[in-house]
Amino acid sequence: MSKKRDYYTVLGVPRDASDEDVKKAYRKLAMKHHPDRAPDDKGAEDKFKEAKEAYEILSDAKKRATYDQFGHAGVEQAAGGARGGEGFGGFSDAFGDIFGEIFGAQRGGRGNGVYRGADLRYNLELTLEEAARGTEAKIRIPAMEGCGTCHGTGAKPGTQPKECPSCHGRGEVRVSQGFFSIQQTCPTCHGSGKVIPDPCATCHGVGRVKKHKTLSVKIPQGVDQDDRIRLSGEGEAGMNGGPPGDLYVVVNLKAHAVFQREGADLHCEMPISFATAALGGEIEIPTLEGHANIKIPPETQTGQVFRLRGKGIKQVRGTHHGDLFCHVAIETPVKLTHRQKELLREFEAINDKDPGAHNPRAKSFMDKVRDFFAP
Repeated sequence: MSKKRDYYTVLGVPRDASDEDVKKAYRKLAMKHHPDRAPDDKGAEDKFKEAKEAYEILSDAKKRATYDQFGHAGVEQAAGGARGGEGFGGFSDAFGDIFGEIFGAQRGGRGNGVYRGADLRYNLELTLEEAARGTEAKIRIPAMEGCGTCHGTGAKPGTQPKECPSCHGRGEVRVSQGFFSIQQTCPTCHGSGKVIPDPCATCHGVGRVKKHKTLSVKIPQGVDQDDRIRLSGEGEAGMNGGPPGDLYVVVNLKAHAVFQREGADLHCEMPISFATAALGGEIEIPTLEGHANIKIPPETQTGQVFRLRGKGIKQVRGTHHGDLFCHVAIETPVKLTHRQKELLREFEAINDKDPGAHNPRAKSFMDKVRDFFAP
């Protein structure tokens, strides 16, 4: 090419593009123009080289800064006149991760085949009281554990695994892909570097067996919905002597008959009689520790909230206790006797003589309705 195009134009990104955006743009172009993927496109190889060169410069912070200041001349001078895009051999480090995605190579395989065990999750149901006060729970979980017969080797007792003949113990094999030679996990030993001629009869060569185990989990005071408790090393056993994973116990709170929880605070709805709301009085309300009394002032309205400080739940981290909020709901009496109905009619008749004095909210509402419909 007689004249190089701007690297940002080549990748189709703005000059303030992030490193991740640059990488995504290059990956897209590499997938599209790689010669092995586009054998019928005569210009694919040139486009691929151009994209590679642009990516090498823009993915390196120092080179990118030089290019932004001095353009192509700056990066060529810094490289001693070398042309990054001429030839395929000088870019294995810069593009190794991209090539792995293009060819499906399993890079980063471990020659000794030692792998950490998988993490496990257990959903633990707790009542509100258990979560608030803390408890100790027994859980039974299925997990993969190291085989006791072969002690995790996967080989029949008295025998040993042997070196893999395909990769000679490295766990990886080199595969040619068109212009490139890449490494991928050995398909014979799956990265362990060893094969087992005589598998263990208990685990069938896996080195692990499925078992159930019972664990005791200490639940701290104040845990909430979806809180996680980590039990280190209680996950699945590792492969070929690798460390075990962890177990995460996830809290799931059961619905409570009386209280609703919001963080460290509790809420409850307390029905009171019409007479108590009008005249005032004292009522008993439930708490997690037992009962408490609150005074209801005269003329209390539905929806009024009373706060009891420190009657909520202790936070997991810290000593602060939440509050209990009691929401008053005035209950309309049912199954009235004849005498009760007479008294209520008499009461209503007295109210009607001066509704503004006794029912100010109702009067205000009706005034607004009349104003709304007024011509």
